[in-house]
Amino acid sequence: MRRTPKDTAEGARIVNRRGLILGGAMAAFSGLLIARMRFMQVEQADEFRLLADENRINIRLVPPSRGLIFDRRGVPLAENEQNYRVVLVREDAGDVGEVLARLQRIIHLPEEDLQKVREEIERRSPFVPVTVADRLSWEAFSEIAVNAPALPGVAPEVGQSRIYPLDQDFAHVVGYVGPVSDYDLTEGYLSEDTDPLLQIPKFQVGKTGVEAKMEHDLRGQAGTRRIEVNAQGRVMRELGRISGRAGDNIRLTVDSALQNYVQVRLGEESASAVVMDCESGDLLAVGSAPSFDPNKFVRGISVADYRALLENDHRPLHNKSVQGTYPPGSTFKMVTALAALEHGVVEPDETIFCGGYKELGNRRFHCWRRGGHGRLPLVNALEQSCDVYFYEIAERVGIENISAMARKLGLGERHDIPMSAVASGLTPTKAWKRENRDTDWLIGDTFNSGIGQGFVLASPLQLAVMTARIASGRAVAPRLVRPLDAGEPDPEAPLLDIDPAHLRFVREGMYAVTNSARGTARASRVVADGIRMAGKTGTSQVRNITAAERAAGVTRNEDLPWDRRDHALFVSYAPHDAPKIACSVVVEHGGGGSAVAAPIARDIVLQALYGGTPPLDAYPTSQRGTIRTRQDELPLRDPSSFSIGRIRA
Repeated sequence: MRRTPKDTAEGARIVNRRGLILGGAMAAFSGLLIARMRFMQVEQADEFRLLADENRINIRLVPPSRGLIFDRRGVPLAENEQNYRVVLVREDAGDVGEVLARLQRIIHLPEEDLQKVREEIERRSPFVPVTVADRLSWEAFSEIAVNAPALPGVAPEVGQSRIYPLDQDFAHVVGYVGPVSDYDLTEGYLSEDTDPLLQIPKFQVGKTGVEAKMEHDLRGQAGTRRIEVNAQGRVMRELGRISGRAGDNIRLTVDSALQNYVQVRLGEESASAVVMDCESGDLLAVGSAPSFDPNKFVRGISVADYRALLENDHRPLHNKSVQGTYPPGSTFKMVTALAALEHGVVEPDETIFCGGYKELGNRRFHCWRRGGHGRLPLVNALEQSCDVYFYEIAERVGIENISAMARKLGLGERHDIPMSAVASGLTPTKAWKRENRDTDWLIGDTFNSGIGQGFVLASPLQLAVMTARIASGRAVAPRLVRPLDAGEPDPEAPLLDIDPAHLRFVREGMYAVTNSARGTARASRVVADGIRMAGKTGTSQVRNITAAERAAGVTRNEDLPWDRRDHALFVSYAPHDAPKIACSVVVEHGGGGSAVAAPIARDIVLQALYGGTPPLDAYPTSQRGTIRTRQDELPLRDPSSFSIGRIRA
């Protein structure tokens, strides 16, 4: 069909119209594109520049400096030291296996340690630095820094690690730190702690003692640093840093020199001792022997060393001073005496006959002295520790009143001090026995409780509190942490709800124990004027003595295996007329309290009162040669080693 000129003109108009529409659309799109580009390049330039920076800038936590721990005079008990280490970030490392292989050619890394590092890297976020090795020498640290370009994702760092300058002296009090574990975070005391510091592998947290109980005060708050990294993950430079907050410093009430003496004096015995200020309640020494070096746990204790601690029958890891609970034996007789006096069931001058035993039905409850003590009033019953006297008054006053008095004196109570596993002890009642033994209370149970045997249990800490309360007449409470700044004097503890006259009779009996001719601890008396000591011996049975053995003659402690011997106990305070120091000593399986525990307590009390080695004329004349020899042979620390630190507020 032939096209006419009219048709041709019409087609041209249609084409021109379509071209205009397409051209307009293209122009509009181009305008929008240009406007968008301008918006992104000009108006949003800062935002995109920040996003680009984030691709090459990392934010890392800076662990704070852990707070220091000092004794009452400013002697450092826990400090920090520089720790050269190397960390690896999986996200920046690429081939982790290759990087570790290169690192192993630079520094020695045992295969066992490397395997642990690989497992840690797999468990952690790829962005979290994992410590590959720490406590490096300066030479090894420098060599890693020089070879950093060949080690993507690897960074040498200078951190801090804990050190305990007085090692074994304060292992049970201060405790130690160690790497945070999954158990700490999931089931332990940090299970509800959301601090991001805890996600840093091998971050050190308190494991025992003050370190654990005051973890949140000591830890501080993390800082941050912005670092620039290149495409290989190597740190190029630090762009900025926000400082964190160092942990709080803590000052304890203990005296490092006295604590050292206590630990050395206890020696290799399985024993404990607590020294307490009778007025303030300050714990001046809290010893438990044998001890261990907490620095080994910080650095990573070997399997052999740890097994040796676990298998030691003297249990060096166990803090006997606050965790250990023992039948208090005759040291409990002051409790029974005060309960009987307060309830009017015995008069101080009333005498009770001891013929060597007290009968209950067809059973005999024996006195420690086979032939008996004859007739005795209260003071002499304490002086000679007559069991029959206390069987009698315990039966009169009853277990409920005895237990109430024990709690009033600080027994059966978990004292609030920042140490691990502080024990509550046990002051039994009739209800307690029904609930826990599913049987009724018997009169024989009261007899046993009246002399500190049977179900009664107390820790050395509780025995020291009991003694301080009897000595002062006040409800003093133990204290382990002092304010950093000396402010107002401590308020006086409230008076005990006990007749002061009754307390005086008991104190008179305790004075007679160590100073009278028949006192059970006369051999351990203090003869220096003005600082005479009052005390009470105790021997706690750990086995039953059968009637047949008693008839044949009770086997001496020295002839028994060590773990079947009686515990030896002694509590004391001094000076008698103006009490300042209370002390308790427990020697596990030590035998008699008068022969074993009392001499240790006497020496500790004198050391505390004199502030150092006491003069020989404080001891009985007959003992001075032996005391001089012991003083010369005790491996005490050099006083100059107790350097005074600066307590940072």
